[in-house]
Amino acid sequence: MAPLVIREDDNGLAILTLNRPEALNALSPALFVELRAHIDAIAASTDSIGCVILCGKGRSFSAGNDLKAIQSGDVAPSRHFQAETLDAIEQLPQPVIAAVQGHCYTGSLELALACDLMVASDSAKFADTHGKWGMSPTWGMSQRLPRRIGLLPAKEMMFSGRVVSGSEAASMGLANRCVPDADLMSTTIAMARGFLENSWFTLRADKMLVNRGLDYTLSAGLEFERENSPGRGPDMAERLKRFGG
Repeated sequence: MAPLVIREDDNGLAILTLNRPEALNALSPALFVELRAHIDAIAASTDSIGCVILCGKGRSFSAGNDLKAIQSGDVAPSRHFQAETLDAIEQLPQPVIAAVQGHCYTGSLELALACDLMVASDSAKFADTHGKWGMSPTWGMSQRLPRRIGLLPAKEMMFSGRVVSGSEAASMGLANRCVPDADLMSTTIAMARGFLENSWFTLRADKMLVNRGLDYTLSAGLEFERENSPGRGPDMAERLKRFGG
């Protein structure tokens, strides 16, 4: 049986690809089990992996939660396994970039929001359709979406269920940029490669300080940074030497 999530490593970059193109990469419990295993392995590989890309095979990033799996009674290993897997992505030491084409609805939007950054293509379509099915979010939509795009746009997206295009996603701050479909992966990989040229120590420090600092007021966050910044990295001396040379 083909893997539901494919991992490819290349010179410090790990690419995770959702591999259910025939089902628009719908997020089944089995897919989450494979995704979680990859995430946990990457979290323990900071010496060899400096950045991560999450993408979907075929014409869509993901159509969202697998409704057929829900109807058939498929369940995850624990009650909040999917939400905890998204937390694990957000808590990865390495930066994570979502590359999104086609559908990115509801559960898959929550999955993309757990990533640090996002590149959308012209075909990308974002929506929160919880209301269409009489469901309510438990994977983080109510918390991550307002923090990403602001309170009013988030409520409008959630209340209406309307579809947001890739270009609008970039203009509203949901995605970093929108590019032609043919350029999606090359643009995302180039972004990741640019990060990897910098100190991986600093990448991890920046992510930790920004993400954890959001739990505080500004004054408390400034104090948190002063008290918790890891300081100088092990590669600082060598980088300064190269600069001076």
